[in-house]
Amino acid sequence: MGVVPTAHASATDRPSHHPSYGWTDRSTGADEQYRGLAAVSGRVAWVSGEKGSVLRTTDGGRSWTDVSPAAAKTAGLALRDIEAWDSRHAVALSIGNGSDSRIFRTSDGGKTWTEAFRNAEEPAFYDCMAFSSRKVGLAMSDPVDGHIRMARTTDGGKSWSVLPTAGMPAALDGEFGFAASGTCLVTAQRAGFGSEDYWLVTGGKTPRVFHTTDAGDTWTVMPAPIRGGEAAGIYSVAFRDRHRGVMVGGDYTAPTDGTKAAATSEDGGRWWSPSSTPLSGYRSGVAFDPRSGHNVIAVGPTGSDVSTDLGRSWKALDTKAFDGIHCANDGTCWASGPHGAVAQLTRR
Repeated sequence: MGVVPTAHASATDRPSHHPSYGWTDRSTGADEQYRGLAAVSGRVAWVSGEKGSVLRTTDGGRSWTDVSPAAAKTAGLALRDIEAWDSRHAVALSIGNGSDSRIFRTSDGGKTWTEAFRNAEEPAFYDCMAFSSRKVGLAMSDPVDGHIRMARTTDGGKSWSVLPTAGMPAALDGEFGFAASGTCLVTAQRAGFGSEDYWLVTGGKTPRVFHTTDAGDTWTVMPAPIRGGEAAGIYSVAFRDRHRGVMVGGDYTAPTDGTKAAATSEDGGRWWSPSSTPLSGYRSGVAFDPRSGHNVIAVGPTGSDVSTDLGRSWKALDTKAFDGIHCANDGTCWASGPHGAVAQLTRR
């Protein structure tokens, strides 16, 4: 079963702001927890969360429209990931064992949704998804019969097929993904990788990072220097370019412990080195600032941290709780989290 962190803790002993960055509140007015986040631009963003909730803004977060899939709301599904290309086209993933794992698609701004995929394997638990183009995408499930399960679409999410496991390395005992921010599976075209490159990160006793260059047919895997455990591992990964990447995580049952919770790569993800300073706590989302050559932002339940050296070292940014962070192509970075929280990153 996928590990689904639910608790949030507060932190009062760290600075409330960073001299280079801050957060501008764009809260939704709802009380749901929004772990799914798709930043399209400075004006357009989508969030998804508990009880089948999906909200969309087209005015930079000044107002939010409830565009929830009726079927997801009726079933009370947890929509932990959402991907969007504009204000009309989006795909949302719900998590859970068996038929609770579903994928919904809209092409009219959420006025109507179509169920495009319903998991038929009771042991499978889908955690996150990613798209490398408007047509091709992957969704990742915790291991079934000893292998991480992958589903793929080649028509923009209209239909999905479960992939054979022949090209997937065997899962370790107790290995799993985190349905925490929709970023346990990512693509990196903006960073210069190919259109069929995907990165997948896991938790468990030995956290690992997987890489495919053929849209999920075959994978390579290596261990990562992130703390492991029953509720610990890698929660999120991001790349700045074809060389530089960063991953964050930790243990969600120890939210203020940021030791062994971040690592960096300078060779395209072939090797990862632990950060020299700890994060302020467990972090569930990470993103490079598109408007900076070296800056990285990590978010989690006890606040956010910033690195100005590609993730090698970290300083506290803020204590507001967020689950995910996503930066749009125009450079606008959004964060989302508990109690309807949404914010935009501001640069001072």
